[in-house]
Amino acid sequence: MGKPGGMTADLPEGCRQLIDLQRGVLARRQAPEVGLDWSTIRWQLDTGRWTPLQRGVYATFTGEPTWEAVCWAAVLRAGPEAVLSHQTAAKLDGLTSARSAVIHVSVPLSKNVSSIPGVRLHRSVRLADARHPSRTPPRTRIEETVLDLTQTVKTIDGAFGWLCQACGSRLTTSELLLTALYKRPKIRWRGVLVGALDDIGDGAHSVLEIHYVRDVERPHGLPRARRQARVTRSSGRIYLDNLVDRYRTCIELDGKASHPVADRWRDIARDNASAADGITTLRYGWPDVTEHPCQTADQIAEVLRLGGWPGQPTPCGPSCGLGRS
Repeated sequence: MGKPGGMTADLPEGCRQLIDLQRGVLARRQAPEVGLDWSTIRWQLDTGRWTPLQRGVYATFTGEPTWEAVCWAAVLRAGPEAVLSHQTAAKLDGLTSARSAVIHVSVPLSKNVSSIPGVRLHRSVRLADARHPSRTPPRTRIEETVLDLTQTVKTIDGAFGWLCQACGSRLTTSELLLTALYKRPKIRWRGVLVGALDDIGDGAHSVLEIHYVRDVERPHGLPRARRQARVTRSSGRIYLDNLVDRYRTCIELDGKASHPVADRWRDIARDNASAADGITTLRYGWPDVTEHPCQTADQIAEVLRLGGWPGQPTPCGPSCGLGRS
């Protein structure tokens, strides 16, 4: 990988500092601000000490540029108001570990920016608000990045996934995401996303947990569970997905198709400890919650009644499958 350093030793101090900040990358338009003239840039290029990365943007080192240097080159090429966004901003902020095949850059809708090799341009009417005030390279705020990503997926579950990932990794909160969402004049699935963020704020940590609240518990009138309920035992503190304290019933949700043996034994140990505390544990996966929500609600209701619940589940609609399990 290329590294700045020796190639910049004879440059003005301000120029060296800027190059260090920008991972060894410098735009021609920045040169006058740091005491550098075109003749010096031309000499660096002619001698092979510097190489072009984008039109008017140069690597001040030799060798293969790092991914961060490529990101800097893309956003500098797009102009002073441009920011990295979408999957690229997500990678920079730790929302995802994957590097997209192209660099995503957002520019103001009013700016005429031509296509850039290796870059996907997005145009925004509210980029000044979306831009993070201090992080480098320039990028969108994490809340804006998350909401941008919810608009790139094909399904609402994909959108839920980005919301859960952002909040579950503690990069932001459901409240901050709601604030950012309300500022957007147009956004797909607005009402559903607002509801999902309310559920996440209430403790839902995964897409499956959101589906449980929205498709099983709430529409069938089941008692509201306490999400991520903290339970302290002699072995330590644990968290239960959904605990209906009054009726001593726990609903655990398992979104993985398979588990390592150690995880399965840990689940068994947790369930046994709950049983010793007088808590009945029910475990459900994707098919139970998303394909058979009515039958799942029916079974949970039966267990709740055994625990003393005096109520009855309510049909979620004309074709509800309650009583058919």
